[in-house]
Amino acid sequence: MSSPAPPTELVPSERAVVLLSCALSALGSGLLVATHALWPDLRSRARRLLLFLSLADLLSAASYFYGVLQDFAGTSWDCVLQGALSTFANTSSFFWTVAIALYLYLSIVRAAREPQTGRLLWAFHVVSWGVPLVITVAAVALKKIGYDASDVSVGWCWIDLEAEDRVLWMLLTGKLWEMLAYVSLPVLYFLIRKHINRAHEALSEYRPILSEAHRLQRHASVADKKLILIPLIFICLRVWSTVRFVLTLCGSPAVRSPVLVVLHAVRTRLFSVCCCCCSQPSAESPAGPPRPPAPSKTGESQGSRRAPVERPST
Repeated sequence: MSSPAPPTELVPSERAVVLLSCALSALGSGLLVATHALWPDLRSRARRLLLFLSLADLLSAASYFYGVLQDFAGTSWDCVLQGALSTFANTSSFFWTVAIALYLYLSIVRAAREPQTGRLLWAFHVVSWGVPLVITVAAVALKKIGYDASDVSVGWCWIDLEAEDRVLWMLLTGKLWEMLAYVSLPVLYFLIRKHINRAHEALSEYRPILSEAHRLQRHASVADKKLILIPLIFICLRVWSTVRFVLTLCGSPAVRSPVLVVLHAVRTRLFSVCCCCCSQPSAESPAGPPRPPAPSKTGESQGSRRAPVERPST
């Protein structure tokens, strides 16, 4: 395996951008948590999943902020602590992002019932918190977390680049789940979008008798467009860390490019906000083909007056 590239030096402007993005991410996550606490009417299952994603991103932003602010020069106890917290939070964020997509798929496409989604929520907790915790504890116990010279991060500690099996642990502590998300998210949201398009077609059959057909179709179209944006935003924002990961493995000096460093820093903080903005309306999308409206009471009463009364034959 090629030796690690020289350390990536962060200039003050780059460090300021990273700190600002971490602060804004923490603020956005905090606002979502406060909204969930202050308005009980908004506590749907979909928004509860967004809450857990926000908590993971809040911890991630705080640990990244501390790492960049400290400007570590080597492995120390607080470097390991910061690396462990960011590893756990970032990996958990991947799992919760996919969990939201899976929940929307089961709720909209499969029309899962309340007891089923309740059990599914517990499974999400076990996987999204438990798996990252096990991986992080193992990495700390085996002394794999440490100073990484900012080659695969942007000023914070992660996997020690001096470890012989560093590639394996980079995959286990983030990159493997990141690349799996590149595949699973587009597939799930494509299936959701396909289902909504079928609902649009079914809706068009009832347009002559549905007074609100155009309004429903317009709202569904907005949700449809946002569903397309979610996997695109995820890939566009996350791909820069994958690019730097590959460049690090190749020992390329391009890993220290200021453009890549800034994109790597900002993309992590932006995705949770974009996901929260795009996912919530999609949870309210039509779960199946619409039904024609029931006749009004006025129509029923008029029909009953017009219908002849049958008399028993004698």
